[in-house]
Amino acid sequence: MTKFKDERELLAAVRDRLDGWLYTAREEAYSEVFEGPESILEAGQIELLDKIDPELTRREGRGLRGADEYGIVPTGTLDEESTPHVVSTNHPLIPEYGYPGGETLDEESREQAKVALWEYCERVVEHTQHALEEFVWYAEVETWNE
Repeated sequence: MTKFKDERELLAAVRDRLDGWLYTAREEAYSEVFEGPESILEAGQIELLDKIDPELTRREGRGLRGADEYGIVPTGTLDEESTPHVVSTNHPLIPEYGYPGGETLDEESREQAKVALWEYCERVVEHTQHALEEFVWYAEVETWNE
């Protein structure tokens, strides 16, 4: 069990671990949303996203992958019912025009891709929140704010 002198120290430790938790959560979420029989999108739609990503990265410095961002929101006094929360601070967006294959991405497919990307981010939040809660649950804090 890791020991912390107060909740601020615990929150700093949580923030230090966030990147590692996100790495694992992104892999799990990608597998759930985009791979296998439960995939939200069809193979052709995923291939099109794979073409859009590097073009957006080249043009704008940020593509679809890696555009998702997350943070930790403290909730006040930490206890089992009141742990910090993981939040998505940026979701990837598919532009309405200006990317290769744009003429093949009809509005329905674009909307499905937006839903899939949103679901992906939400699952990343869920997996990361689970890791955070497990860490906080097993942490020992000497003094809690009242």
